[in-house]
Amino acid sequence: MDYLWAFLAGGALCAVGQLLIDLTSMTPARILVTYVVAGVFLGAVGVYEPFAEFAGAGATVPLTGFGYLLAKGVRDAVTSDGLIGALTGGLEACAGGITAAVIFGLLVALLFTRGDKTAKIAVQP
Repeated sequence: MDYLWAFLAGGALCAVGQLLIDLTSMTPARILVTYVVAGVFLGAVGVYEPFAEFAGAGATVPLTGFGYLLAKGVRDAVTSDGLIGALTGGLEACAGGITAAVIFGLLVALLFTRGDKTAKIAVQP
């Protein structure tokens, strides 16, 4: 049942993003930033944590989960380290995810070659 809830929650977040792309003039970059900020805000007011516990990876993997993790890391670091935690907490909390993204991006770049995406398709009369 956990897999089903994760799939539905993650799918709902992705569907909202697709609707924002289709129905608004927002660029994908602005939508991504909106998702991260929404995760920070919802995590700060205490709404995202119960959602993340319920939905599991369906709530923690998308960008809203990244924002939530940033806010949680800062909050925990400020509690334990004081004001300096506001600068270090987010990086400590997200270091694993950021490192994985960089390493996998590097591996994909090394393993695959870039193709010409501007080639025109010739139409035969």
